[in-house]
Amino acid sequence: MTHPLGLLRWLATLGLFILGTSFAHAENPKVIRMAFPGVGVGNRPVTGGNSYSTVHLKGLLEDEFKKDGIEIKWSFLRGAGPATNELYANNLVDFSLLGDLPSIIGRSSGLKTRVLAATAIRGNTYIFVPTGSPIQTVADLRGKKVAIFKGTNIQLTANKILEKFGLKESDIRAINMDSATAKAAMATGDIDAAFGWTEYLSLRDQGLARLLYSTDESDPLAYRHCSFIGSEEFIRKYPEITRRVVKTLVVAAKWLSDQDANPTPAFQLWTRSGVTFANFKEDLGKNSLKVQSSPLVDEYLISQYNKNIEEAKRFGLIRNPFRFEDWYDPQFLQEALKELQLENFWVPYGADGKPKTAPKT
Repeated sequence: MTHPLGLLRWLATLGLFILGTSFAHAENPKVIRMAFPGVGVGNRPVTGGNSYSTVHLKGLLEDEFKKDGIEIKWSFLRGAGPATNELYANNLVDFSLLGDLPSIIGRSSGLKTRVLAATAIRGNTYIFVPTGSPIQTVADLRGKKVAIFKGTNIQLTANKILEKFGLKESDIRAINMDSATAKAAMATGDIDAAFGWTEYLSLRDQGLARLLYSTDESDPLAYRHCSFIGSEEFIRKYPEITRRVVKTLVVAAKWLSDQDANPTPAFQLWTRSGVTFANFKEDLGKNSLKVQSSPLVDEYLISQYNKNIEEAKRFGLIRNPFRFEDWYDPQFLQEALKELQLENFWVPYGADGKPKTAPKT
């Protein structure tokens, strides 16, 4: 017969084992909620053009967390940056790509997020007018009906471009439209111009629009940027999971960078978004896929964000400015780069937009 004291000890040990097992399971979330501020052509839940899109298209997070039984849930939002901020405000998302302006607006208004890495940096901005339009320069947009997707990083860039040509947003008849609505309005002649990105190039290819203006590699301080951000609550609760998520993003960035000499595989993968191979190729232009895919939060990106925070305040898009350095959490990216032995793979850029060191091989 088992001694009563021995039985009690056995039961206590079993209880501690069960309790410890439940705590171990509690260390991992059941699902990781990923959001993308946009949709593909025709409202499809697929996008392209950057390392974050590549994570989704190649199923890298699903592969990383399959052995843990963690579900990866993706949300693609036609409402773009403002809709993504709504998810953060209601604790409905854990990580996302997010453009500079909407993420700045969210942080300024009190959303508890952290910047974890760079993704989708150095993005071009285009202005299109209908084919046959008499508009010849950006200055001619005064008093015209112009589509701008407000609350996205297009709006901040639009303000900068307009100012360059002596205009303010109040000098045009700015109409808030998402890309699908603006493209339709352009085709029907209901607007005089639209600020847009890569997928708008299809309007020109169809003969429905003419390219009036575009940013390019000659001005590295005029690009739009996006970063990879996460919920402070999730990061604090699941630091090891956060590290693995950031590592997966870096893996995608490395794969894209390896296609630098011949970006064809990247463009082919991204066409699942509905944007054509030719449009992705044109958008990249003479730029380097490796430079654009870099996850580094270097002096260039930090200075760009701090400038955009100041500009957002100056243009009346936020009320409470802050310093980017207080928002960025570098530890997870540093750990990922070290684990993958990529600490010297990407070249950091200075605040002037120029590389700080020669590339290392």
